[in-house]
Amino acid sequence: KTPNTTFLHVLGHSGPLIVELGGSVMLPCYVEAPIPLEALKVEWKRADSGTLVHLFLDRASHPESQNQAYSGRARFFTEEVERGNFSLLLTNLTTEDAGIYKCTVYRQQETVIFQLILLSEYLIVTGGHAVSAYAREDVTLNCSVDSHIPPEVLEEVSWTKMDQNITVLVLQKGVIQTDFTHERFKDRVEFFGPEEISKGNFPLRLKALRMEDKGLYRCEVRHWEVSAQTTVKIHLSELTCTCWHILI
Repeated sequence: KTPNTTFLHVLGHSGPLIVELGGSVMLPCYVEAPIPLEALKVEWKRADSGTLVHLFLDRASHPESQNQAYSGRARFFTEEVERGNFSLLLTNLTTEDAGIYKCTVYRQQETVIFQLILLSEYLIVTGGHAVSAYAREDVTLNCSVDSHIPPEVLEEVSWTKMDQNITVLVLQKGVIQTDFTHERFKDRVEFFGPEEISKGNFPLRLKALRMEDKGLYRCEVRHWEVSAQTTVKIHLSELTCTCWHILI
């Protein structure tokens, strides 16, 4: 909050909001004490780009001023504005809507009352499946990320063997952290190259399978307070040899 008065407080939500593509989201912003509408100006903008999402001025919304990408999709509840509620309803969400939003309330011309930063982002992880293999073979466990966040700056991508809570491999902001790898998996696990990572693909290559490697593995992706995950199960059989002897 950055108020320059001592009697007016603006409230909202300052953490990440996880949203569903094609759905709607309410971005909260309201004051405890209503402001006279004739002295009020409210702007919702994209803090990351400066794009104007919604403008309320002179007791009315001004859709002609907003960026066309938000035309018909961003609105106030007019009856709530008089009560000091400037929450924004954003509908028909697309991947381009993910980002940082700012609600700024002005009173008496250009006096800034409050700035609220909201983070709205999506993170989808896919790849869940089962793998059947024999001991001593190599396998690939799939994990892919769909997000507006560049894959190389994701806070963390981690693979864990769930039944024993063993860390298999960790990638932090594009850098592999081999120190986190459990001794059992040392020199046997790897991500694919930078080209795959840049596409949001984080499959795990597990080499020279051992019988104790069977079980459930989790690929978890985290960025700030948002996380998503998928699981892969390994079914493992011991490789046996059936020998035929022909005597002539």
